[in-house]
Amino acid sequence: MGASPWIVSDELWERIEPLLARKERRFRYPGRKPLPDRQVLCGILYVLHTDIQWEYLPKELGFGSGMTCWRRLRDWNEAGVWQRLHEVLLAELNAAGWLDWSRCVVDSSHVRALKGGATRARRRSTGAGPAPRHHLITDGRGTPLAVILTGGNRNDVTELLPLLDAVPQVRGRVGRPRRRAVTLYADRGYDHDCYRKQVRARGVVPAIARRGTEHGSGLGVYRWVVERTFAWLHGFRRLRVRWERRADIHQAFLTLACCLITHRQLKSFC
Repeated sequence: MGASPWIVSDELWERIEPLLARKERRFRYPGRKPLPDRQVLCGILYVLHTDIQWEYLPKELGFGSGMTCWRRLRDWNEAGVWQRLHEVLLAELNAAGWLDWSRCVVDSSHVRALKGGATRARRRSTGAGPAPRHHLITDGRGTPLAVILTGGNRNDVTELLPLLDAVPQVRGRVGRPRRRAVTLYADRGYDHDCYRKQVRARGVVPAIARRGTEHGSGLGVYRWVVERTFAWLHGFRRLRVRWERRADIHQAFLTLACCLITHRQLKSFC
């Protein structure tokens, strides 16, 4: 186990299993025994890594049908499993001292969408067609803290405060949980004095490039980590193009990918 990226390792499963709800089978007429959660999770990761269509998930892999994996992904996302897993992994990184709270970095990235749907990302898209946007905030080392899905015509600065507020309370150390970095770095797309004041009101110092000034502000020395994290995110082929009509399913893939990146960093640093 562990040779393929979609095979769930023992150490990752030890963190996920306590978060999954257990369903008691009926004593009378119990029906067919459900597929084990670990095998279904392997199927979900297989789709995330390969971008295969749900209905074409190979049954010989033993991960169950595509619809079984889709339903478990939906149910686990509605139960908040991926968000809680992300918080657990962040707490472990924080306990090891590998979260850089001296600064955080925000940015966004467009992705293609080849299917429509009455979702927020679809309704707010204009121009040549639906083009959802991923909004990401990381710590100073590039660890993803939160990710948000919106429509493609959403201005970057409008998601600045929601991104800051989406960062969970990270435990792992003695004292109160932490969720705010000292300084926030962003490019010119976030340049607005009104939002600067609101960032300061949250106890964070804004370091945002000014519009109309020459390039070479020096902020790229700190901002490059979020670009690298986007490269990691879009290394999962399912996130390069949005195929899901439902925004919650794509958001589930996004949060799960952030969990995998955080777990990867946990293994590297610790």
